[in-house]
Amino acid sequence: MSSKIRLVLSALVAFVFYFSWTYWANSLVTNDLAVILRSALVQGMLSGSVTILFTFALERAVNRFGKHSVSLIFVVPILCSVYAKTKQNIAIFKTFNHALNKSAAVMHSTRIPGTLLAPLIPIAMQGSLALGANLINQTPNLWLTILPSIVFSAIYGYVYTFTLLNRRETLDPAR
Repeated sequence: MSSKIRLVLSALVAFVFYFSWTYWANSLVTNDLAVILRSALVQGMLSGSVTILFTFALERAVNRFGKHSVSLIFVVPILCSVYAKTKQNIAIFKTFNHALNKSAAVMHSTRIPGTLLAPLIPIAMQGSLALGANLINQTPNLWLTILPSIVFSAIYGYVYTFTLLNRRETLDPAR
């Protein structure tokens, strides 16, 4: 199945599911059909549109990170490097480096696969957009409307990532 067909199919499924879910979720708290339909259309169109962007970004992230890994030893120095070079920061940095060096000696193979990191940015984008759009729309049952969207997007993101990687390995076992 081509990338474009996957994008369109994913968006269509997202629209139908989240339109239906939002219609139900908001009919629990109001009888105003106009508000219910508006909320359902906003969430359905948002979910369909974001699914296209999410899937596109996810495919790019998987292509970028693939099977690469990020060593845990680099996480704290990167975090500390963004702060000013004060005496306290340097002391904290040295303390963390010492602890990380000792930990690295014990568990030198501890690494985070890039595939675990790849979906995080699209998930954060999707959650922020869903929250913002529904706040602007004044969706009556906000959290019941958007929480499944965020959770299922995260599940979809990881399943889709591993599916892409497995497909890529099947097509090109030399990778």
